[in-house]
Amino acid sequence: MHKSGFVNIVGNPNVGKSTLMNDLVGERISIITSKSQTTRHRIMGIVNGEDFQIIYSDTPGVLKPNYKLQSSMLDFSTSALKDADVLLYVTDSIESFDKNQFFLEKVQKTNVPVLLLINKIDLLDEAKLLALVDRWKSVLPKAEIFPISALHKFNIDNVLNRIKELLPEGEPYFDKDALTDKPARFFVNEIIREKILLNYDKEIPYSTEVAVESFKEDDKMIRISAVIFVERDSQKGIIIGKGGASLKKVGSDARKDIEVFFDKKVFLQLFVKVEQDWRNKENKLKGFGYIQN
Repeated sequence: MHKSGFVNIVGNPNVGKSTLMNDLVGERISIITSKSQTTRHRIMGIVNGEDFQIIYSDTPGVLKPNYKLQSSMLDFSTSALKDADVLLYVTDSIESFDKNQFFLEKVQKTNVPVLLLINKIDLLDEAKLLALVDRWKSVLPKAEIFPISALHKFNIDNVLNRIKELLPEGEPYFDKDALTDKPARFFVNEIIREKILLNYDKEIPYSTEVAVESFKEDDKMIRISAVIFVERDSQKGIIIGKGGASLKKVGSDARKDIEVFFDKKVFLQLFVKVEQDWRNKENKLKGFGYIQN
């Protein structure tokens, strides 16, 4: 008997969804920073066993959209409610219960099994944790509750075992050696974008997008040329920095992680271009993969 299914991870920003995703997949699929909106796409990570295939989806944190990019991000999260075989709703020890109530109401109405994961429990004492569990039981009465710490990998094995029990019987959806549905260029984009999130403040990381223009691989090296898009000339200057120092640091940090990801030497060139108001332009969002044709 073979089991196969889609296990979709949803929840508000900064509750640890991407850390959990990487724990469950056993590989660094999703980028992680302390900033909200780090995850912009729906990213699949595939785990294969002899008698099972689990297709995990990491999704953007739920938010009320202020521009078209955020609307597309919310669409990714909402679509994850519709095609899940098992839904992982992630919250944490400090999140308010009424945050983005509109999305929580959709979770309440779903007919698929819901595992409610309370993350960051290492920040709570036992009495506060029990009170939190009781409160969530009243909010999502049909959900099974698992207190976890994604950062310290606490209770992740029990979550995984329960997922395997809930998976429907079926043949694999992907080849058994597949790790993700995304191409190599996507992960290069994400690693560069992670370094932008880590190295810049305020609006800069949210106004940028990355696109790989050239990816050439031979036996010894991968040569990559990528463009960082910003919305204004002033942002371009900040990204580049004095004498190009800021851009050089992003490139150096990204290259090291890309080399680890592909286990190969990498030559990385970065350029910066202005694309005014790209976050509200449908054709640009399509080009960046946020809107499906």
